[in-house]
Amino acid sequence: MMIFFIVGLIVHVVFFLSIFDIYFTSPLVHGMTPQHVPLAPPAKRLVLFVADGLRADSLFKPDDNGTGRAPYLRSVIEESGTWGVSHTRVPTESRPGHVALIAGFYEDVSAVAKGWKENPVEFDSVFNESRHTWCWGSPDILPMFAKGATGDHVHTYTYPPEREDFASTDASRLDTWVFDEVKDFLNVAKSNETLLNMLHEEQNVFFLHLLGIDTNGHAHRPMSKEYLENIGLVDSGVAEFVSVMDDFYGHDGKTAYIFTSDHGMTNWGSHGAGHPSETLTPLVAWGAGVQTAQREGSHKYDDNYLKEWGLETSMRVDVNQGVLPLNYLNNSQHFKAESIYANAIQILEQFRVKMAQKKETTISFLFTPYQPLSDSKQMDFMRNARNLIQKGQFDEAVSIRYCEDLIVQAMEGLSYYHTYDRLFLGSSVVLGFIGWTSYVVLFILKTHASLRKPPTNMHMVKRSLGQMFLCIGLLVALFLMVQSSPWTYYIYCLLPVPVWFSVMREFETLASLVRSVPSLPLSKCFGYFLLVTFGIELLVVSFFYRAMLTLGLVVLALWPMVSGLYTKAKVRSLSWMLSCLFLAVFPLLPVVGREPDVNYVILFVCICFQMMQVVLCAYILTSTHSSLQLKQGLPLFNQLVSWLTLVSSFLIPLLSSTRLFRRLLSILMSLVCVYLLLSTGYEALFPPVLSWLMFAWINIEQETMNTQGSSNRTELSSTDFAENIDITKIRQLRLDDIRRSYFFVFFIIIAFFGCGNIASINSFDPASVYCFLTVFNPFIMGGMLMWKVLIPFVIVMCTFESIQVSTQLSSRSLFLVVLVISDLMALHFFFLVKDHGSWLDIGTSISHYVIVMSMTIFLMLLSVMTHFLTSKRILIGRKRKMHFR
Repeated sequence: MMIFFIVGLIVHVVFFLSIFDIYFTSPLVHGMTPQHVPLAPPAKRLVLFVADGLRADSLFKPDDNGTGRAPYLRSVIEESGTWGVSHTRVPTESRPGHVALIAGFYEDVSAVAKGWKENPVEFDSVFNESRHTWCWGSPDILPMFAKGATGDHVHTYTYPPEREDFASTDASRLDTWVFDEVKDFLNVAKSNETLLNMLHEEQNVFFLHLLGIDTNGHAHRPMSKEYLENIGLVDSGVAEFVSVMDDFYGHDGKTAYIFTSDHGMTNWGSHGAGHPSETLTPLVAWGAGVQTAQREGSHKYDDNYLKEWGLETSMRVDVNQGVLPLNYLNNSQHFKAESIYANAIQILEQFRVKMAQKKETTISFLFTPYQPLSDSKQMDFMRNARNLIQKGQFDEAVSIRYCEDLIVQAMEGLSYYHTYDRLFLGSSVVLGFIGWTSYVVLFILKTHASLRKPPTNMHMVKRSLGQMFLCIGLLVALFLMVQSSPWTYYIYCLLPVPVWFSVMREFETLASLVRSVPSLPLSKCFGYFLLVTFGIELLVVSFFYRAMLTLGLVVLALWPMVSGLYTKAKVRSLSWMLSCLFLAVFPLLPVVGREPDVNYVILFVCICFQMMQVVLCAYILTSTHSSLQLKQGLPLFNQLVSWLTLVSSFLIPLLSSTRLFRRLLSILMSLVCVYLLLSTGYEALFPPVLSWLMFAWINIEQETMNTQGSSNRTELSSTDFAENIDITKIRQLRLDDIRRSYFFVFFIIIAFFGCGNIASINSFDPASVYCFLTVFNPFIMGGMLMWKVLIPFVIVMCTFESIQVSTQLSSRSLFLVVLVISDLMALHFFFLVKDHGSWLDIGTSISHYVIVMSMTIFLMLLSVMTHFLTSKRILIGRKRKMHFR
């Protein structure tokens, strides 16, 4: 059996990793010929201001009294510059946003494995192509771009990491530090001839990373006085720096300025997902080569932002990836034509390299080129576009439209070759999926069902099957070798061969199943099939609509009435029904967007858990949030108690009795204390209500066993986790066990989505960990938030362990049924993965598949943890008593 689980773990790891080769491959292309505009640039230097965490509406929308929060930038928009909305993409984190701004491509999603600290693939950036770049700001952002730069022309100046404290009395000092350092830098340059000469060279970049707004947004929320006042501070800092910069260069008019943000922020101070408040960021440009303020023309937008922001008369220009925004340029038509031509050739070069790479790894007669951009069409474009540019102004306008059309086609061609192998790899993974699920079903029937196989002698047939599948494997390997495929392709394409061989060699089990079908109650089997199918579809839909979990809980609440248990165990059935209905409220509550409501939490705690540790944790939560609101920092006592509570939560359950209810109650109380410290609002109610339902589930399953007249049932009061189950009492699988397994998967989904805990991971919100630390540390904070997400899982897993023990059923058989249900869901989501539409739609569809696949692997590992948590005990200073029965 251990071999089966090891093989199963490997198979699921392969299926999980396949998504990275199919959907998460890097979009970057290397080996292109650099393209340059043959005309002199209008600016000698660029100043890039990035106000980290600044929302578009927070900057553009006037105050209630009608005045702007950023008067200087407002004057730039209305008089001397061009503005618009830059649409960021998921994940809206700091590094992906800065990579898009400075390097010109959207972040590899696989970079999340590196904590958004670096990119898995080397890339070029504006900083690397500059003559010199000077950067001031956060130690978490600046070193990333200096690391990948060639030579030593990227100079960074950062403040100590300790300054990034969410409990700081004035986080805007981070921005003040940047402005002061830049001004001091320019003053020093006046007396340093070497530095002065460097600063007067062309192609220089000045990057000012302003983190104060982001820090204040996390600590006090974007609607707070601190956040809005920080915007005003940045605006005045930008105005002063522009004046200093112009004075330093003698008002030569050769400096271009860009003010923007890497991402926005939700009303509750988080970012990382795809809410418009996170993805809509401001973009303001002015200075050399930038179009001055224009009146709003015929180009309109579907949203009502212009009216809401009071900018109806100012022309708004939004930007797209990879395409030069010509409306931002203030130059001749010839310069624009040359610039967009270079842009088109640059993207066309990427297309050519991508096509050549794919052509080299595909058998010639199987290669299908992208028809709209054949070799002849590429040559025609380059020749026609160049001729149009050389003819004159009217033809230059035609050339611009011609180049823009080519850019669209080249981008589509890049996407075509980027996804060229997707169908081939996807088919291999699906084939392996179906084969693995079929084998697990046959394995369950063979080892945990009451099927009786007649003695057969099929050694010759099995040997022939082995030889046939060996030949198939060799042919597949030869095909991949001829195509020079990556080594990972061998794994995805060869894995289905042994899997299907294992399925086909179990034909005896299939034959026994066919013979046993007439003896089974057909109506009951068909009914269970419909219920399981409906149940799986309900789980799949719940990933898109959390309210479906409420519907599922309401249906589960009716189960005692339908099954007849209510008439035999009214109290237990009533507890089950009420707990289901109470828990059904949580999926209807907002996923995120909750303000700290510690009084609500304390009220519930004082009523339900009159225990000193829980009350102390409630006090710590109240004290911490009160201290932070008063800008007094995190009290040391609160921090010590929080960390001691976290550490003790792993040890206290191991000191309690291993009797079922005593151990479960000890685990619950320990986890509730930690969860309370990690809560910011109503979600603190979720574990107690979930635990209520779990206790009701244990009791009602025991009543189900009593109703069925099981002879080997055990009383819950005498059940001990530490005792080994008598093998002679372990029974075979029944149809009711499919229901138990489905309940388990359903409750796992409830634990995952029930109160929106997963939003703490998707949208970074440090407020949940303020009781433990306030200085920015993404790995510790991420680990704390992950443990908060895991706590409901642990509660459900411990309950499943209890049911397995109390019903005298092998944990292997129950888990195998769960495995089949999870795999069927994963296969469903694999077909729902999108490669079109918005990035949010694509990312969401992919994440659903990854979640289900991770859940299968995760539950296998978590079951080991919960078994240890429930059955092990630490004995201090005494021997364990022996119980004789």
